[in-house]
Amino acid sequence: MVYDRLRLPPSSRCRRTVAGYAWFRSFRTIVHALQDHREHQSGVSKLSVAFVKEESAEAASETLLPDRPISPHPNLVTEAGLKALELQLQQAREAYDAASTIEDVNERRRQAANPLRDLRYLAARVRTAQVIPDPTSFDNVAFGSTVTFGRDDGRVQTYRVVGEDEADPKAGSISFVSPVARTLIGKTIGDVVSVAGQELEVIAIS
Repeated sequence: MVYDRLRLPPSSRCRRTVAGYAWFRSFRTIVHALQDHREHQSGVSKLSVAFVKEESAEAASETLLPDRPISPHPNLVTEAGLKALELQLQQAREAYDAASTIEDVNERRRQAANPLRDLRYLAARVRTAQVIPDPTSFDNVAFGSTVTFGRDDGRVQTYRVVGEDEADPKAGSISFVSPVARTLIGKTIGDVVSVAGQELEVIAIS
């Protein structure tokens, strides 16, 4: 630095030299202050960038949802089941598109998380779907059949055997991989089978 080359003059010099030395001390103080300011600003800048990066990574990890599990079984569906999957896929796409218009990046990620996860799942299910035509014979229980059976406790129930994604026991449909359906498939009217310690008798097939 310039001030490092300066030397304190002998005491015998005039007052003008003393004033020059005072100026030198002031100059050195200003230089040190500028250096401290620059170092402080650089530290703040680096800290701010690091904070923003950490905040963004944390927000992204919070909104990245795990994939919905996909069944290892063949993706058998009825014609109605495939249409339902395609409708759900379209709805998920619309929900994702709507979320993508949100200006705030963190809110956009949160709102898009569920639709994006559904999009991945439903796209895979539509792509791998195997449509099984409705059965033309009612001699045996098959995929797509509606079967009525009686339990040994006196209850009589009717279910349609369908794909995993379209199954809804409350609405009268069960998955073809459920214990009851697997036991009943291939059976005829009058057959009696055992499921989970209960006996089921096939009463009707349609």
